[in-house]
Amino acid sequence: MPRLMIEATDLHKHFGDTHALRGLDLSAEEGTVLGVLGPNGAGKTTAVRILTSLTRPDSGRATVAGIDVLRRPDDARRRMGVAGQYASLDELLTGRENLSMIGRLYRLDAGAAKRRADDLLERFELTDAADRTVKTYSGGMRRRLDLGAALISEPPVIFLDEPTTGLDPKGRLGMWDLIAELARGGTTVLMTTQYLEEADRLADDIAVIDHGRVIARGSADELKRQVGGERLEVTVSETSVVDDARRVLEALGDGPARVEADVQRLSVPVRSHDGVLTRAIRELDAARVQVDDIGFRRPTLDEVFLSITGRPAEESEPEVVA
Repeated sequence: MPRLMIEATDLHKHFGDTHALRGLDLSAEEGTVLGVLGPNGAGKTTAVRILTSLTRPDSGRATVAGIDVLRRPDDARRRMGVAGQYASLDELLTGRENLSMIGRLYRLDAGAAKRRADDLLERFELTDAADRTVKTYSGGMRRRLDLGAALISEPPVIFLDEPTTGLDPKGRLGMWDLIAELARGGTTVLMTTQYLEEADRLADDIAVIDHGRVIARGSADELKRQVGGERLEVTVSETSVVDDARRVLEALGDGPARVEADVQRLSVPVRSHDGVLTRAIRELDAARVQVDDIGFRRPTLDEVFLSITGRPAEESEPEVVA
């Protein structure tokens, strides 16, 4: 049976009148990536702070690598690495000095700390910049160095709180590769994110959080199926034929059509591919609807989030943490 490396049960946390967590449950098996998905204000960062022993919950239980975080925080910290939303580095030290210092804080001897720092600098392609001060690093370089710092003690569990926030597309892709590599090596990763594409690409399991509780859980494919499986999508050439196209699609599909009139695109849920596309083409032609594009499409995680929460993922409130 797979070993649970992260487990949170019925976590509650108030900050004054704000009920940040309302009975939150999370779990992650060894060597997997758990994506914790939700907007700012959903409770993601509060949950990470509790699991990493930085904040105590009002009630509930949390374990990391089988260790009770609330009763044995020092032991739990030795089994985890943490990379927050903002790189926790000394800008006046070099990359090598930062990693060596953190290694010493983890009680590695000077030689072991230096060797570990050199290994991580090479792994994260920072060797050429190792002896430059961190204040000269780009955002992507700082993120990679911060992740290296979280791995200095080779922890079995790592927490990444919105690890690609502020990165350009190239930096984000590079960070995704590093996270995937960690999981392939057996590290258990809990990653919070607002980027739906990020969760879709990296996470073995996704927990959707809203207003301090998990409102949906499963793999990306399982969550997408909750929206209704595949859709037949049609883009028509003229706005004047949108209503005719809608009538054709609703007669063929398994629910009401979704109409995006501004881009002349319509879609409808379908249970099966069998003959549907051919029939749609014939009936649209018979209705004198000129089609620019037609095909089947699976729902995106953006649509899943909108369906579950009733609002886009980017609509958010600042999260209160302490």
